[in-house]
Amino acid sequence: MADRILPSVSPAAVPGMPRDPSVDGTLDLMREGYTFIMDRCRQLGTDVFETRLMLKPVVCMMGAAAARLFYEDTRFERAGAAPLRLQRTLFGRGGVQGLDGEAHHHRKALFLSVLTPEGVGHLVDDVRSQWLFQVPRWARRDQVVLFDEVEEILCRAVCGWAGVPLPESDVARRTADLHALIDSPGALGPRHWRGRMGRARAERWMAKLVKDVRAHRLAIPDDSALARVASHRDLDGQLLTPGIAAVEVLNLLRPTVAVARWITFAALALHEHGGQRERIARGDDAEAERFAQEVRRYYPFFPFVAARVRQDFEWQGYTFRRGRRVLLDIYGTHHDPRSWARPGAFRPDRFLDGGGDPYRFLPQGTGNLRTGHRCPGDELALELTRVCTQLLVRSMRYTVPPQDLRVDLTRIPALPASGFVMRDVRAV
Repeated sequence: MADRILPSVSPAAVPGMPRDPSVDGTLDLMREGYTFIMDRCRQLGTDVFETRLMLKPVVCMMGAAAARLFYEDTRFERAGAAPLRLQRTLFGRGGVQGLDGEAHHHRKALFLSVLTPEGVGHLVDDVRSQWLFQVPRWARRDQVVLFDEVEEILCRAVCGWAGVPLPESDVARRTADLHALIDSPGALGPRHWRGRMGRARAERWMAKLVKDVRAHRLAIPDDSALARVASHRDLDGQLLTPGIAAVEVLNLLRPTVAVARWITFAALALHEHGGQRERIARGDDAEAERFAQEVRRYYPFFPFVAARVRQDFEWQGYTFRRGRRVLLDIYGTHHDPRSWARPGAFRPDRFLDGGGDPYRFLPQGTGNLRTGHRCPGDELALELTRVCTQLLVRSMRYTVPPQDLRVDLTRIPALPASGFVMRDVRAV
């Protein structure tokens, strides 16, 4: 991935907010994918511009200063910010992502109550055990597609951890539905509709389990994630509806399965960037963590996050209008040469200082974990990527046959085209 140099132009020097000259940018976004915002910022000489997407006005931003602004809750809100196609696939409706203020803090506390350091440790241990169990099975096959295998490992592990019953006969079906939720938001046609259908099936499945827990037809540990969500009461003292409770359980399962993409990119980085495998083999957990963080910076995950302007305000000479949807470019911020020296190079040592300014690195949001809109599963995602990287290096050997490992930045979410095929797998 080549470095993209942005001109050093002060937004305040531009009279009025710059505009994308196209009538509507939707088709351009579909064609360009992850680089849509950063390319226009480069062309317009700014970090902020207006465009139209799906015929509606949108403000697009990138860079650390824009991220610092975006995560000011007094300026932006999340209610109604996510486009409907994301609500109908990736997020669901009524979940924590669309809440603000005290309602958001209260609901987020539910997630933090299960994603404690101890809870994260248990889930990571379950994933490690599942992985080591699968390695001898992979050794008996001609080849394995790592991405497909890791999605199933993560689905099994997170369901067991959350108290969600998952018979072995259902693993492939439930994994496919969770995959569809993640894979469909940026798509048109059949891939998007698979996500819509997967969302409907997954919510029916989970709503039934919530009802069974409440009616004592399903006995699970009281401290499991499913039990905690089923018994959670919002600020009004009412239980969540079964539908919203289902959305929130899926908001634990789905992001965990999504980490399969970072783990696959970690395998790609070990293969493509010379010396990294040896460094992980010789190094400690801190070495592997820096590698995992650079994977999360360098490779594409989800490209943007959305919010709406609470009230009119001015920032660096630009007027942000109440109700306007705003997109913050994650991928562009992670590849901004003003924040990252040689951003097109894979260099884990960037994180020797812990990453520096938290607003230049936002793989799952940034800011205060308890009160802000940073994903409560951020530490879990980092730990899973670190541990699975170490498993790839220290617990198995494999060969990487010729295959299509290109990462298409026009496909959202992106992945190596082959899913990373491995042959001659053996345990060590």
